[in-house]
Amino acid sequence: MIDLADRARAAVTERVELPGMSLLEHLQELRKRIIHSALYLLGGFFIAWGFHDKIYGFMEKPVKLALAHHHMPTQLNYLNPVDGFNMYLEISFMAGCILASPFVLYQVWLFISPGLYRNERRFVTPFMIATVGLFLAGAFFGYHWVFPGALDFLFTFNKDFNPLIEINEYTSLFLTVILGLGATFELPILIMFLSLFGIVSPRFLWKNIRYAVLLIFIVACIIAPTPDVLTMCVFAAPMLGLYLVSIGVSYMVHPVTRKRRKEKAAR
Repeated sequence: MIDLADRARAAVTERVELPGMSLLEHLQELRKRIIHSALYLLGGFFIAWGFHDKIYGFMEKPVKLALAHHHMPTQLNYLNPVDGFNMYLEISFMAGCILASPFVLYQVWLFISPGLYRNERRFVTPFMIATVGLFLAGAFFGYHWVFPGALDFLFTFNKDFNPLIEINEYTSLFLTVILGLGATFELPILIMFLSLFGIVSPRFLWKNIRYAVLLIFIVACIIAPTPDVLTMCVFAAPMLGLYLVSIGVSYMVHPVTRKRRKEKAAR
């Protein structure tokens, strides 16, 4: 009886913790979080701009190594006088977004946290670490293995031609691969939120794994820099592993979702 009373008291306490907000209050809170996020992004951009030459050196290192390995000229080219400036703006903005991402994610968490119970809010630290960590892991995987391997394949395939690599085209290719892999590594976080809000369940994810595999290979085909099957499989393999991890994440989150549904039904 005491145990039941304690559980009931805890449930009431958690319900009280959820503040009721009007539509106007939600919009004001959203506006506040968007403004804060924009300021963080602006600050990240200016910090990254101060190191734009080092960022570019980091970005061009894979192609220079690949060109040197194939005994080709390593100097990149531009077609328009403003190309270099635009390229520096683009990479500074992307680097600024990465620098500001933990603070922006915290603003997202502050916006959704009033709708969560006290025991669910403790996930903020794992959420922040996992989100940033998974993105960096994907970017690291792309920078050190996938992108150099793709460049080596492309230069080997085009060995009979003289390379004239334009800086904006190269930047676009680099960002597509690195940011694409970083984003795909966020799959467990996406599944966690979908499971938390009851949109998917571990059973649903496992039952539809064949469709997930098909979708993963379609995504890999889109973001892969080369059309060969090997590169597509290199992209798809970590995504398949992450999908299996996501099923485990959904399994851990599912009891929380079930509890929320039961409490809503009991009201």
